[in-house]
Amino acid sequence: MISDFRFWHFFPRQGQLIHNIQHTEMRNVNKRIACIIAIGLLVFALSEIWGMNTESLTPLLAAGMWDAYTLARWTSLAGTLLWAGFYLAFHLYGAAFLFSKILRMPWRSAIIMQTYVTALLVIEKGLIFLLFALTGFTMSVSIFSFGPIASTFLDNDFLIYFFNQLTLFTSLVIAIQYRFIRSFTKINPKLVLFGLIMLHIIAALIVASFSLIPVDDMLSGFMEGGNPFE
Repeated sequence: MISDFRFWHFFPRQGQLIHNIQHTEMRNVNKRIACIIAIGLLVFALSEIWGMNTESLTPLLAAGMWDAYTLARWTSLAGTLLWAGFYLAFHLYGAAFLFSKILRMPWRSAIIMQTYVTALLVIEKGLIFLLFALTGFTMSVSIFSFGPIASTFLDNDFLIYFFNQLTLFTSLVIAIQYRFIRSFTKINPKLVLFGLIMLHIIAALIVASFSLIPVDDMLSGFMEGGNPFE
């Protein structure tokens, strides 16, 4: 029996989707994945073109170095697209591969699960970009996370970045992954939930650690010919 993978139709109908995966052959999965990748690349590109995370290039513009500024913007856009490709591929294929190998989930169920996970992450980034574009300013924390609350009473950048990774969308991701893993494995549901929560906490700690790396200072030192680590 064959059924079509209608992404938005099954978004609020996860039980029906899981039933179809278990008892039918899903069509158009790759097509939906390609659409999510294309939309994700567009969101990253629009954010970069609009000027998010390009503050370090402002001195070039202020100094009237138009050629250097233009080259830097194009280079930044290329780097953003490369990062976006890696980011989307990891959450889609990398995470699905790990879930299928470690938890013995069927590959098709793992990739469909991560399709929804990746879509949620793209939606989150798209909403953040839209709000920043409408208001005309950006901030280093997500309005959907605990980051803004943490920044009001914490002075530790690491903790602020950590809480910034714990968002409303993180809870939705955990809910989707829990539903799928519970349905396609024989692991104790309580252990699945605990493992997913710990996985996302560890991931938040890792991302927060990388956020403290002074990339802008390193790049500035490199462009000026100095040692960025001094």
